[in-house]
Formats: sequence, C-alpha cells, structure tokens
Amino acid sequence: MDPVTTYDELKDLIGRIYPDMSKQLQRIARFALEQPNDLALGTVATVAEATEVQPSAMIRFANALGYKGFSEMQQVFRGHLLERSDSYRERIDQMRSKKNRGARAPAGVLHELVSESVAELGQLEETILQSDLKAAVKLLSNAPRIFVLAQRRAFPVAGYLAYALGQLELRTHLLDGSGGMLRESLRAMSKGDVLLASSFRNYSPDVIDMAAKARALGVQVIAITDGPLSPLKPSAHVCLELADDSSKPFRSLVAPLCLAQALVVSVGHQLAEKPTTPPGRSTPRKKGTL
Repeated sequence: MDPVTTYDELKDLIGRIYPDMSKQLQRIARFALEQPNDLALGTVATVAEATEVQPSAMIRFANALGYKGFSEMQQVFRGHLLERSDSYRERIDQMRSKKNRGARAPAGVLHELVSESVAELGQLEETILQSDLKAAVKLLSNAPRIFVLAQRRAFPVAGYLAYALGQLELRTHLLDGSGGMLRESLRAMSKGDVLLASSFRNYSPDVIDMAAKARALGVQVIAITDGPLSPLKPSAHVCLELADDSSKPFRSLVAPLCLAQALVVSVGHQLAEKPTTPPGRSTPRKKGTL
C-alpha cells in the first residue's frame, strides 16, 4: 500500500497503529502529533534529540508508517505548514513580539537569517533526489529551446537561470509576462522544448496554468517547487522539491538559488563531455562567470 500523503491521513494512521508501537516509537508519535512544526523543520538528529531516542528510531518510525525514510515522511508535515497571507508589516510585528531588542537590531537580524540559511542548505542535500537532478540536467542539456518561468518570490530564480543557461549558449528564453503576453508565449513552444518553472506557496496561478498547458503540448516540464502538495507537481516530468519552511515570516531564497546554480554547473559539465556539438549550438563559453 502506498504511504499516505496528507497530514490528516497521517494523523489517523498514527492513531490506529500507536498501541502496537514500541515505547520509543510511541514517544516519537506523541512528539509528531503534539509538535508537528518541529518535526517538519528538524533534521533526524535534532528530532531524535528532542524525543530522546536514537536517530535510527526515527527511520524505524517512518518505515512503520509506510515511508522509505525520514525525509519522505517529513514532506507530509512540511506540506501541513500552510503559508500565512499576512502583510509584511504584520509579519514584522509578529517577529518583534517574539524577539528581544538585541535580536531586532540589524546585526541580530543578519545573524538569525544566516543561521536559518545554513540550516536550509543542509536540508537541501537531503531533500533533492540525485535521480531527479540527473534527469533535469539531461533534459536541459538536450533541449532545442529552454523557456524559464517564475513569478513573485521565485522570479529571481528564473532570472538567474535564464542568464546562466544563456551563458552556456543554450537557446534560453525568460518568460516575464511583459505586456500581458505570457499566455501567448505558448505559441512559441514546440514538442521537445523544456519549460523550467518555479513557484512556491502562495503559488502563482499563471505559472501553474502555463506548466499544465505546456505539458499538454508535449513540452518537457521541470519544476522547482516546495513540496509534494505543490500544484506544479502534476505537470512536471521532473519535480525538484525544496524544503521551503512556510512557517517563517520571511522565507529565504538561498536554497532555490543554490539548486539553480547546481543545475547550471551540472549542465555545463554535461555539455563539455559531449563528443560533438549539436547543430545550431556552439561550444559553451569559457569566459565569464555563472
């Protein structure tokens, strides 16, 4: 039987099998139900420490629920963290109410954001599957044309990808929707092209809609998004899922940009290893930086 994919289903499952669990697993189960946000944001080591069990017990707990590992189970808890739609002023007010005066100073804010970014990068390697990364690199390196699409918070990721893939002399087009012409861009896409789309909660309806329509046209879709519940996933041939913490009032772009750079550099390696240059494409540039 396939593992459950929603938090409500997972809660019901834990409740049903709880009596048959060992004492260690019951301790983890109580923690999972009482502090789901901590489980969603922690690593195997930190959650094991909080529940006073060995890290191996965390893996056994995930297996008991039908998951292959801790990271797969954790995605359900992360999907449960719905994004708040508060204004920036409201978010800052919430932060100020929880922080002392020193933490509100610029140096304190910087320290907090750096610490969170370091933790986020640590989770990136655990979250991104090597097979998905290889599949994305293969599609990009062989694509006749690449279209890059993102809006709102994810737009800087698209901007970097369009610039850097262009530096590899790949035929790359940034779809920025200028003049309300986003949907007309579909006419330029053909079967075999690649659409590299990115969106995070709250998701951009235009990006979700374009990805679905592009797939229907036979375009290969690569998604950079934030979890298994993302509406981008059904349209994606390859879905790169980040552990995007929606409980934070200001979410970082460090991990998405790091992933984007890993894609670009890996595509560069792939192109350099090809014995011949595809028609219409020259050798990647040696000058300049990515």
